[in-house]
Amino acid sequence: MKRILSIAILVLLTTFAFAQKKPTKLAPKKAAPVVAAPAVDTVKAPVKTAKKKLKVPPKDGFYARKDIDSTEMVPLADVREEDVFYAKRIWREIDLRDTVNSVLKSPKSRLIDVLIAAIKKDELTAYSPIDSALNEDDAFNNPMSADSAAKSALGTAEVSNNKTGTVTTVVNDFNPELFLKFRIKEDWIFDTKRSIFEPRIVGIAPLKYNEVSKQWQPVFWVYYPEAREILTKKRLINTNNDASSLSFDDFFIRRLFSSYIVKESNPGDNKIRDIIADPKQRLYESERIKKSVLDYEQGLWEY
Repeated sequence: MKRILSIAILVLLTTFAFAQKKPTKLAPKKAAPVVAAPAVDTVKAPVKTAKKKLKVPPKDGFYARKDIDSTEMVPLADVREEDVFYAKRIWREIDLRDTVNSVLKSPKSRLIDVLIAAIKKDELTAYSPIDSALNEDDAFNNPMSADSAAKSALGTAEVSNNKTGTVTTVVNDFNPELFLKFRIKEDWIFDTKRSIFEPRIVGIAPLKYNEVSKQWQPVFWVYYPEAREILTKKRLINTNNDASSLSFDDFFIRRLFSSYIVKESNPGDNKIRDIIADPKQRLYESERIKKSVLDYEQGLWEY
């Protein structure tokens, strides 16, 4: 009996030990992968800052304040020599101290700045106001270089060096306030083909006061038909309307300026000041010439 009990206990112990070694049918759980920690960089990376968007400047007003470069020059009607029945040459002076003409000296857009800038860029030809005999010449016979025109307009001064004993001629600084007058040469023409009596500006010259002669003298002449290409594209500062698109050419072609006559064509080629000394009487003579020109136009009409 004891022997049978010992065999049974041995069988139970063997069965229990075998059950522990038998693998389970369930798949073992996979261990989670071990992620290596990132290497710590001792050097700090630069901090990226967000780029600021460029701020568009606000529009200054409700219209464009700029040059009218897109404007095309309106050509004048051709005048044939055989159609000219009457012609009268007149010289006028425009005083920029007059309120009507003050737009030509506006700091934002000066006529003298436009002319000198065009001459320096070789876009416009300047002609000498004197001939070889040192007489006044406005017939566009002697073209000037850009440097010569600048020296004539700005004037020169002699600077002496005491150490070396040399004298150097330098060009004065530009002062637009010195150019307070402009002279215009124009022809009044009666065109029989079109039956029109009209003025045609031939040339324009800035004037500068000469301290020696005590007179206003031209510094150079420009041919107006050539200057129209430049003046048409430059906006005039209109005192009555800031949104105006008037150009310098419109100012002259539409006769928006105020002027007085200083000379008319005559056999002696004399100016009014050469004949009349009294300034007041010169103005009367200027008005007389103006009236005579207008009276000729009125005399062409028949009622």
